[in-house]
Amino acid sequence: MATQRKTVLIVFAHQSPRSFNAAVRDVAVHTLQGQGCQVIVSDLYAMDFRAVATAKDIAGELQNPEYFKYNEETLVAWREGRLSEDITAEQRKVQEADLIIFQFPMYWFSMPAILKGWIDRVFTQGFAFSLQKMYSNGVFKDKKALLSFTTGAPESMFLPDGINGDINITLWPIQNGVLNFCGFQVLPPQIFWAPATSPTSVRKVMLEAWQTRLGALWEETPLSFAKMHLFDMSLQGGFRLRPEVKEQHQGDTYGITTGQHLGKPLLPNNQIRAAPTI
Repeated sequence: MATQRKTVLIVFAHQSPRSFNAAVRDVAVHTLQGQGCQVIVSDLYAMDFRAVATAKDIAGELQNPEYFKYNEETLVAWREGRLSEDITAEQRKVQEADLIIFQFPMYWFSMPAILKGWIDRVFTQGFAFSLQKMYSNGVFKDKKALLSFTTGAPESMFLPDGINGDINITLWPIQNGVLNFCGFQVLPPQIFWAPATSPTSVRKVMLEAWQTRLGALWEETPLSFAKMHLFDMSLQGGFRLRPEVKEQHQGDTYGITTGQHLGKPLLPNNQIRAAPTI
């Protein structure tokens, strides 16, 4: 039986086609197409993608024009097919994709505003999440996602004793709060440490390592996050870890994840390396 063709969406957020980020994107496009994948690129700056989430994202009348609530209004607009065309175009790409690669330079310990705006506007309630479908029961649980980004600082500055602090803590809000929240199987990030201050030979090695990784990307084990069944998913229980789960992990040396650390030392490299499922 023939293997179904995979589709990859690369959401690219860099202004220069001569950047290292662009070179990383091009390696991904070439390598994945060589595997027989369909590759779609959303070049956000070239598209002049609007980053600000406003009432302009909704066609037709608002439910409550006197008190605009973006999340509620876009949920209704998504259900009724009244979201702006630039949003629906990106949502169609997301629906088609088996894997999404977010390619960007790290800005202020996070992503560029244009990419954050893409997430704000494209991952609308209903389309990307609901109170019933989130985390391990999320809408995109059959899709994979990966952060691929460059830093301005060397890796040593992002170690647990580095001046910038542990990179695992930096990545938690994006990888857990966005990707895992929407249900994605989150692959370990591809981090290019300080390419701007690295010699050409080192940048070449970085790109070669990325190309090698892409060759086996589909077989990779995703990062591990705490599954929903570990929590009391009720208002009365406060959506907190069940008492028996906390008791089970009481004698552990480390916390369960970077976020659910239970007051213990953080699980080493929880956000950059795959580990057994929790």
